[in-house]
Amino acid sequence: MSDATTALMPTAFVGHGSPMNALERNRYTDAWRAFGASVPRPRAVLVVSAHWYVNATAVTAMGHPRTIHDFFGFPDELFAVSYPAPGAPDVADEVAEVAAPVWVGLDHDSWGLDHGTWSVLVHMFPDAEVPVLQLALDATKGYAQHLDLGRRLAALRERGVLVVGSGNVVHNLRRVDWARPEAAYDWARRFGEEAVGLLTTDPARVVDLADHPDHDLAVPTPDHFLPLLYLAGMAAESGTAADVLVDGYAMGSISMMACTVGAHAPHGTDGGPAAAPLPDPDRVPPEATNT
Repeated sequence: MSDATTALMPTAFVGHGSPMNALERNRYTDAWRAFGASVPRPRAVLVVSAHWYVNATAVTAMGHPRTIHDFFGFPDELFAVSYPAPGAPDVADEVAEVAAPVWVGLDHDSWGLDHGTWSVLVHMFPDAEVPVLQLALDATKGYAQHLDLGRRLAALRERGVLVVGSGNVVHNLRRVDWARPEAAYDWARRFGEEAVGLLTTDPARVVDLADHPDHDLAVPTPDHFLPLLYLAGMAAESGTAADVLVDGYAMGSISMMACTVGAHAPHGTDGGPAAAPLPDPDRVPPEATNT
């Protein structure tokens, strides 16, 4: 990874899937590693994770964010993972500044780094030396408002901040199918392909996916979809379409697509192991894992 911090930083969206991807090497985690190795060394990483979904807009502002194990039913090895990256209180102030007039609260002691953040960053930046902060998803805001906030955050790219959205374009845990480790239901593929088509041509129109006939199956709750709108907003603000880093599906109803604006990382291929699965449903139902 380069030591440069003054270059215009890229931005990315990552389909993070199961938190077990933190411990595994597969074609998705290899794409995340390739992306992290290809970008200039960030001044900080700001992650918009599906797993900090609250009724407010807030940003972590502590010096040493804790590693949060916000899931159930996984092996002890996963609960033992620590990602001790420093925080970035100065960047938190800048997030609040560029987001104006959106109010952004500074969280000094409530949250930390949830698995939507660390399960990806353990591959992108495995040394945990780059400062990391998280931006909460405001559940009271609609798609257009999240896209607009993404546009505002584009200014951080000029300040050496790498903004990463972490979620899944298609995320329906009630429909997961262990017999389809790398396949997708037709409705999931239709929605995922339409999302990629918009991202790579006219990112601002990603909000139109709300009217897609498969939206309610693909996005039964908005939390995992919303991080994509931050990438789309920054792409729209720069006038640049997104580029797909890796694409594919897990367990029928989870999209693992990752994309970027402004990076030149090697693209993922169709070869290599599948994404990590969820726990055995006899131990814990998928919808109860908080993934």
